[in-house]
This record gives sequence, C-alpha cells and structure tokens, in this order.
Amino acid sequence: MKHKAHLGIRSSLTRFTFPLHTPFLCIHQLFLISSFMSLHKVAIIGSGNWGSAIAKIVGENAQEHSNLFDRQVRMWVFQEQVDGRNLTDIINEKHENVKYLPGIKLPENVAAIPDLIEACQGADLLVFVLPHQFVGRVCTDLKGKLGKNARAISLIKGLAFHDNNISLFTDEIQNTLNVPTAALSGANIADEVAKEMFCETTIGSQTYEEDGELWFKLFNTAYFHVTVIEDSVSVQICGALKNVIAVGAGLCDGLKYGNNTKAAVIRRGLLEMRKFGKSFFGGVRTETFFQSCGVADLITTCLGGRNRKVSEAFVNSGKSIEELEQEMLNGQKLQGTTTAKEVHEFLKARNMTEDFPLMTTVYRIIYGGEPPETIVRDI
Repeated sequence: MKHKAHLGIRSSLTRFTFPLHTPFLCIHQLFLISSFMSLHKVAIIGSGNWGSAIAKIVGENAQEHSNLFDRQVRMWVFQEQVDGRNLTDIINEKHENVKYLPGIKLPENVAAIPDLIEACQGADLLVFVLPHQFVGRVCTDLKGKLGKNARAISLIKGLAFHDNNISLFTDEIQNTLNVPTAALSGANIADEVAKEMFCETTIGSQTYEEDGELWFKLFNTAYFHVTVIEDSVSVQICGALKNVIAVGAGLCDGLKYGNNTKAAVIRRGLLEMRKFGKSFFGGVRTETFFQSCGVADLITTCLGGRNRKVSEAFVNSGKSIEELEQEMLNGQKLQGTTTAKEVHEFLKARNMTEDFPLMTTVYRIIYGGEPPETIVRDI
C-alpha cells in the first residue's frame, strides 16, 4: 500500500494531520455530528510515572473538549500503601500521585480507582499505559466486560513474546477484547511531559480516518504535539526496541566512552530497529522511523531515562540488573533489559542472533556475563 500524502492543518487551537484528499466539509460535519452524540468516557489503565503524566493531559483535554468527552477520567491504580494509607485515597485527596509522579498536580476530574472493572465500566476509550508484562492478565480480566463501541490505544513500550513468537500489543489487546486499537509513542520522558516541556509524539492507527481526530483531541496540547499516521506497526517497534538500544547507551556512559561512541550506538541501533521491523512484520514504513516515535525517541531515551541510567550503574556496581532495578526505580520496571532477553530468545530460535549484533551484545553483557567493553568490540 502506498503511503498517503499528508497535509498539516494548523489553527490557533489544534494541529492535526489529514490526508490531502479529505474534504474540509467532511471534517466540519464530523465535529457537528459529534456534538449530538453521547460523550466518550475515558479509562486510563495504569498509573505509574508515564500513566500519571498522561492522566494529566487527558484530564485537561476532557475538560477542554466537553462536547466530546465525559468530564470524569477514571484511572486504574494498583493499590499500594504509602505511609500507611491507600495510594488511591492520597491521589483523590491531594490530586497528586505522590509515589510515581511527585510534585505534579493532576486535574481534579481524574479519579483514582483500585478496581480494574470499576475503572473501565461504561468507558469506550481505553488508554493502556502499564508495564508490558501485565497486559495479558489485564486483558483477560476485561474480556467480555466492554461495550460494543469501545476502542483502545496502547502506550505500552514493548513487544509480546509467546513460545518464541512475537506480536504487537495492539494485536494482543484487539484480539482479546475485540476492539480497534491504536498506538502512541514518542520522545516523551514522563517527568518532562508532566512539567509541560514542549515535545512531540506519534499516534499510529490503522483506522485513523475514522478515529484519528478523536485520539488527537484526547492527547494533543500546546506542549504535547500529536501527529497521527496509519503505520501503527512501526510506532510500536520503535517504542519497544529503543529501550534495548538505550541499555547499550547506558553501558557506554558507564565506561566513560564519550559522545562519539554513544552516537555510533544510536545510529547502529536505529538500523537494527528498522531491520527487525522489516524482517518480521508487514506494513513497516521507513519514514515512520523519522517521526517522534522513531529517531527522536531513540535519541532522548539514550540521553536520559531509566534504561540508560540503570545500565550505566550496572557497569561499575557489581550488582545484577534486578538488584539495581529494585534499588533505583522506586517500584517501576525496566523494559529494555526484559525486551533484550525476549528479542534474543526470539532470534536464537531462528539462528539470527548474528544478524542483530548490537541487540545481541546488549543481551550477552546483561545476562551472559560478557564484559561491558564488548559493547563496542562485538557490534
């Protein structure tokens, strides 16, 4: 399928990417029709650092676009105790996730709910933003409990591996819940987004002509600029594999190898990400790797973020990656190391590990006992 030409249309309020052939009248009619339809109810599934930052954006936009969205945004929170109190109670009282996003106020219309089914009851827009190892269980719990018009979007950074096979989390969600599922990914470090520092992000939706405007309205702000494209496959591949490359960048930092070396790792990493997508998935478009979800996210993750930080500490600490994760991440999970292990098992089953030397080397250093210096010797 040929990639469609796009035209960015900018007004004082919004910026959305439309196909060139779309008549403006149709878009205008869409807004008119939406005002007479029932309001969309949003549920956010996940409440960590990134989930809470997204809840801030979605809560604000639900209020701004009151002709489209129900005012209340429900956020499922895995119940934890903080200073002897339920985390949900603290969030609903202080409008702040004091554990995972301290110092940032959430909109008062964001409600923290500890029960997954209750949080999603009646919702027709589901925002999945939780560690990828929990997706299967959550989808199983939600199966058969959603309305017929529900749709979802995945903000999950990872790929689904089962029995040495690989799939996208949009497919996992869509196949289990029978709902159309888009994907969002970009150069979006959660703390910076929450502080309203300008950034861009990419939404991939294979049904973007039907729901692209809706997702745009839910997420786009003056500081969080959204571009909607059709290639949801590459959006997710970039979001998953960039964390593996960031582990390699962190190893370089721990070894004090400097910016030239890190730049080489980033460049080679981008090539391996694209090669992996082209080798194992259909519909992958090279131009998507130049969106925010691609090269921009790869750069920012290799300069900052938890995968780089923990991997840097791994070089000189003498501790396992699991010990460092527990000590440094306040209950959050590393995704780059887990994905490196899963990718290695997938490639090994196909005798293709040597076709992806950087990702293979990252695995061997973290889990195979290879010295960190091999990050430049063996790639």
